[in-house]
Amino acid sequence: MKRYFQVVWAVLWKDVRIEWRTKDMFTSMAVFAVLALLIFNFAFELRVPDKRMVVPGVLWVAVAFSGVLGLGRAFINEKDKGSLAGLLLAPVDRSAIYLGKMLANFLFILVVEAFILPLITVFFNVAIISLPLLLILFLGTLGFSAVGTVFSALAVNTRAREVLLPVLLFPVLLPVLLAGIRATIGFLEGETLVDNLNWLRMIGFFDILFLVVAFLTFDYVVEE
Repeated sequence: MKRYFQVVWAVLWKDVRIEWRTKDMFTSMAVFAVLALLIFNFAFELRVPDKRMVVPGVLWVAVAFSGVLGLGRAFINEKDKGSLAGLLLAPVDRSAIYLGKMLANFLFILVVEAFILPLITVFFNVAIISLPLLLILFLGTLGFSAVGTVFSALAVNTRAREVLLPVLLFPVLLPVLLAGIRATIGFLEGETLVDNLNWLRMIGFFDILFLVVAFLTFDYVVEE
């Protein structure tokens, strides 16, 4: 068990160090999210009487699409450089590789969310940062990363990998995204954590389901 978590940490730390040096993934995700917020801000300013009404949808759309952009690069660099084959040939449990990659993706998306939340507050003039909302984003991002890492590993071996990933990912993630948007609407309207407990349970259920399925299928997904 100790060796297993050493492998998880090694994969996670490798991805974090690479991203710390290059900033490629964070830069692309952050720029995409900011551009999306700007477009939504100007578009809804002309057509919506109160821009705060659309904040939940804008938040999750920005997170989802910038997250897909980051997930798409999770295995591409290693595939292009030939290091993915060496990683998979290592005498370790491949689920540990999956867990390390998933935690890295999870961390990167959380960092982008921390970057865009203050921007949403400024652009849409709404106090969105709160503990209930952070809990929703945490649970939603966990499920997003869990299933997205598997589909990223699946799509990296295809020619149309940039197009295939969102096509595969979004239909599966639809329950989590819808529950996240609905719970966010509730909190912005003054509802309590108890009022939105069913939506949180729904997100938590899919998080557990995605993690279990991912652990069971990752070994088959990465087979050539």
